[in-house]
Formats: sequence, C-alpha cells, structure tokens
Amino acid sequence: MSGVIVTGPPKADPKDVDALAGFGVATVGEAMGRTGLLGPGIRPIQQGVRVAGTAVTVLGRPGDNLMIHAAVEQCGEGDFLVVTTTSPCTDGLFGELFAMALHRRGVRGLVIDAGVRDTQELRETGFPVWSRAVCAQGTVKATGGSVNVPVVIDGQVIHAGDVILADDDGVAVVPRRRARATAEAAAAREAKEAATRAAFLDGQLGLDRYGLRETLARLGVTYRSYEDYAAEEVGS
Repeated sequence: MSGVIVTGPPKADPKDVDALAGFGVATVGEAMGRTGLLGPGIRPIQQGVRVAGTAVTVLGRPGDNLMIHAAVEQCGEGDFLVVTTTSPCTDGLFGELFAMALHRRGVRGLVIDAGVRDTQELRETGFPVWSRAVCAQGTVKATGGSVNVPVVIDGQVIHAGDVILADDDGVAVVPRRRARATAEAAAAREAKEAATRAAFLDGQLGLDRYGLRETLARLGVTYRSYEDYAAEEVGS
C-alpha cells in the first residue's frame, strides 16, 4: 500500500473551534440537522471531558501504526488526531508514548476507529481519547498509508482541518466551512433549551410546550380512565 502525507492543509478558524467547544456533541449534532455524529461505537476512555480541535487524519493498515508516527510530525497546537484503518481493527494502535509526543505538540485529543492501550496512563496524563476498542494487542510499523487525506468513520467523511468535537456522549465532525454557522446555530439551540429548561422547572409539561397533545390526537392515541379501560378489557 503506497500513500501520501499532505502537508499544510487549511484549517477551521481557531475562534470557531473554541466557540464549538462550548457546546455538547448532542447540541452540535442537532444544530447540524442531526448529522456529523460518528456513532455509538466510538466511546471515551475517560469521563467529564469536552474538547474540540482541528482534524489531522490518518489512514493506515490494521495492526500497523507506522502512519501514526508519520502524523505526529504534522500535528500542532489545537489539532485533534483522527485515525482509521483500511479494514476493521481492534488492535491497540495507540498508547502512552504517542500521547506524550502529541501532548508536547499541543494536540487536544485522539479519535481512533481502532484500539488503544495504556488507558490508565492516558487518563492519568490527561490526554483524552475516544476509541472503538481497548486492546493490549501490539502492532508493527511496516506498511505505508496516508496522512491528511479524507477518511470515513461510521459514514461520516472527515477532512483534514475539519472541527472534531468530543465529550461523554461521543464525537461529532463539523466541516471546516460550516464551523462558524454551526457555532451560531448551536448557540441559538442552547438558548432555546435554556428557556425550555426553565419552563420545565416551573412545571410545564413537554406535551404542552411542544404541542404534542395535538400529535397524540392526530395519531389516534386516546385517554381512558382505569375503570373504563378495565371494563373494555373484560368486555373483549
């Protein structure tokens, strides 16, 4: 497998990245029309961390982490390493030593559609990771691949320089050119949710706030007292 290492790709504006970091993955996914989510299989190895950065992408071979080594050189302040393989892999491609190297370069985290190991050490050093698997199985460094090319995880295309946002709920990708508009849409959605939260605390029901009683009626859902319902069941 030959490959290419693309240097100096355009990146989302750091101000837009930082703005997106203020919102949860769920909020951003809704703000983008329920798109951009990498799916439930990519999970955090830690809890209570939310971080955003610009994607440096890696496409390698299963069981081989050579291209992660190549990608470290392309990473810088504010980046988020995104790794996938040409076919499914759960081997531990990434561990503590990689995290130390990336932390030194100002990288904010890792998303990997494969396995990681040294998870206790990763948590202790505070380097956040979202992975497909946790596995002690090691790897080789023998096969070419690519860095900063488009990659696909759970049907979502990720380009170098796109925004990666990750928290306890999972991971979302925001296309570079949509970062500012998405941050604005997320802010509007959060303001709406704040108003709804206040209404719920005041006792309002979702049935009324969202107009769902009309929806129930349209779908033919009816209300019956227990006595009437029990009588109907006996009669049937």
